[in-house]
Amino acid sequence: MSDLFVALTPANLLACFVGTVLGTIVGVLPGLGPAGAMALVLPLTIKLGPTAGLIMLAGIYYGAMYGGSTTSILVNVPGEAASVVTTIDGYRLARKGRAGAALAVAAIASFVAGTFSVVALQLAAPLVARAALAFGPAEYFAFALLGVVLLANLTGGSRAKSLAMVLLGVMLSTVGMDPLGGSVRFTFDLTGAQAGLSFVAVTTGLFGVAEVFASMTEPATTPVARVRFRELYPSREELRRSVPPMLRGTVLGFLVGLVPGPAATIASFVSYGVEKKVSKYRHELGTGAIEGVAGPEAANNAAAGGGMIPLLSLGLPFTPSTAVLLSGMLLMSVTPGPFLLRDHPNVFWGVIGSFYVGNVMLLLLNLPLVGVFARVATIPPRYLMPGVLVLCAVAAYSDNNNLFDVWVMVGAGIVGWAMRALDFNPAPLVLGLVLGPVLERSLLQALTIARGEVSGLWASGPAAVMLGAAVVAFVAPAVSALTRRIATRAV
Repeated sequence: MSDLFVALTPANLLACFVGTVLGTIVGVLPGLGPAGAMALVLPLTIKLGPTAGLIMLAGIYYGAMYGGSTTSILVNVPGEAASVVTTIDGYRLARKGRAGAALAVAAIASFVAGTFSVVALQLAAPLVARAALAFGPAEYFAFALLGVVLLANLTGGSRAKSLAMVLLGVMLSTVGMDPLGGSVRFTFDLTGAQAGLSFVAVTTGLFGVAEVFASMTEPATTPVARVRFRELYPSREELRRSVPPMLRGTVLGFLVGLVPGPAATIASFVSYGVEKKVSKYRHELGTGAIEGVAGPEAANNAAAGGGMIPLLSLGLPFTPSTAVLLSGMLLMSVTPGPFLLRDHPNVFWGVIGSFYVGNVMLLLLNLPLVGVFARVATIPPRYLMPGVLVLCAVAAYSDNNNLFDVWVMVGAGIVGWAMRALDFNPAPLVLGLVLGPVLERSLLQALTIARGEVSGLWASGPAAVMLGAAVVAFVAPAVSALTRRIATRAV
């Protein structure tokens, strides 16, 4: 345990600081992503040695979770996939002049969740990781399907519209290469489409470019009021309302982080869905509620910590970012797994200690800058929106260095703008885009294992329970509506 203080040596503190700053910048600027940034600095970290090198990589990893909320709140452009949900209420808060409060709550929620996940990582890594490994393809399919059904009506409003958007997202996720067979489908022979539709291109289009189009067509929009310095930070009431969703999001995010796949993104959706059901202020969600920032931001940061458990204790990376961390470990002759603590205690405790130190650094870095960032929201749209458009184009192109993705972004922007006019919310579409690959891959794998027998999907107890819950969740609203209609006619 005393090895935790390894993270406090000057060299390791510097490595942690550089990593967290780089991670924050990567989170703010959409496109590159933490995995890409970690891969770029991997050669440098190898020269720093195992402890300092891995501390820097870890700093980029969780620093990106902090920074991803900034552009989501200020200009409606998700810096990271995990920050898509934050745009729903965060951007509306910014338009109300509460950008500073939203940014501060996002930073505090990230700190609380990050600290909790490190404590849990320290105490429960081996036990929880083994429990996560009990899931097979059938269980992952059932889990993803249950998530789609429960979170389809994420933003309220018409359930039919939300389900249609989720289905469209799942369909778009199938463009490109078959995950098992390797055959190319639904590309219409378009050059660049073989790799599929870039998630970054679609989300920047649906949110950022659509916002630019809306600004162009609505020149009479009321400008955001300038706020005084003392109003840049959350009020006592906003902080009070943020605590319950922050705690719920932390626990949910940590548990979701143990599951393979885009855990941070799924965790933020799950947290928002839970707030829509249990929050005392759920009727305000979608209109600019602080709960819509606190819960998802806590969830995606807690998921980042949860994802470290299977990596460190079993050597299994469940996300692209932890896969890069695994590569760094192996290149530095450090083998993660059950013997990591015995063979490399300085590395194990140094990385965990850096999470504590890094979360404090990120809080101290982000809170003083809230006022600076919040001023961005007061820039007139005629000056701000061209910069947003350039940012979106750079993000879309840099994701795969593919010009096709820029055209995907433009198309998604037009579709997102039309969806606004027709009262369709793009968030459920993004959910389908995220969970689509998980659904397809786990379904194909489960059917392969069961030799084509559909019954293999519910052969295990956990899979059967989750599939049953998905059916009930899908049918329950229709049954409830029908019952109310019959009762009304009877009266």
